[in-house]
Amino acid sequence: MDWSVTAPDAGEIEALARAAIAELPPAYRAAADRIALRVEDFAPDALLHEMELDDAFDLTGLYDGVPLIEKSVMDQPSQPDTIWLFRRPILDEWAGRGDVDLSDLVAHVMVHELAHHFGWSDDDIAAIDRWWE
Repeated sequence: MDWSVTAPDAGEIEALARAAIAELPPAYRAAADRIALRVEDFAPDALLHEMELDDAFDLTGLYDGVPLIEKSVMDQPSQPDTIWLFRRPILDEWAGRGDVDLSDLVAHVMVHELAHHFGWSDDDIAAIDRWWE
């Protein structure tokens, strides 16, 4: 067995996420490109505490911002809308499943975080993310 294989780094996870954005329908792609994307190994402890999560591996992604359906032209943004991807939990889920391509898993996480940004319904998500087929 070849043990010299290394896990994808943050840059590789980001590239997969950006490829997923490029595959979105045109109506969503431009807006999704304007969301900041951050890849970290794990969510910060303060965030896990705030979300009442005991295990950092339980959180693969997070949308941090104001959903488009709640924004007003009168609002002054204090920070850019951001999607956070947490590399180690994504890799852990990928390894645990063993039956899904990493790019598909990253795309799935991205679509669900984008759903928070766009205010998508379950039907909207299903039309874009064929994960459950």
